[in-house]
Amino acid sequence: MVDVGDKAVTARRAMAHGCIWMHQQTLALITQGGHPKGDVLAVARVAAIMAAKRTADLVPLCHPLRLTRVEISFDIDEDVSCVRCRAVTQTHERTGVEMEALTAVQVGLLTVYDMCKAVDRAMTIGDVQLLEKSGGHSGDWRRVDESAN
Repeated sequence: MVDVGDKAVTARRAMAHGCIWMHQQTLALITQGGHPKGDVLAVARVAAIMAAKRTADLVPLCHPLRLTRVEISFDIDEDVSCVRCRAVTQTHERTGVEMEALTAVQVGLLTVYDMCKAVDRAMTIGDVQLLEKSGGHSGDWRRVDESAN
C-alpha cells in the first residue's frame, strides 16, 4: 500500500455512476413492484452501501476508510430501458473515496442483475465511471463529458 501517513486529513468526496440495460418487461417488473424477489432497487441500494463500506476488503491495496456519507440513488430511463445508479461517498481522511463510489455503483448494478437474471439474462452493465471528486492534494476534478451525467 502507498504510505499516506504524512498526508493531511481533509474532506474528501466522490461521485460515480453506471447503468444496467434490460428488456422493457424487466424494467416494468422493477418499476411496478411486481418482481417476485421483492423491491429490487431497495435491495440494490443496501448492497451498494455495504460494498462502499467494504471496498478495502474487495480491492487489493485500497486503504480502509471511515466513511461519513454514502448516498445511493437509482433513476429509471424508460427511453433506453435502463436503470442508472449514482453513488456519492464522503470522508475526512488522508486518501480519496473514488474507489468506494465506483465499488458501490458496480455492486448496486450487480445486485439488480442478480435479482433479475431469472427473467432477463441479456442485461448489460456499463458506463461505470467517476463523475467528480474533491479534496486532497490533487484538488477537485469533474468529468467534462456532459453525456456522462
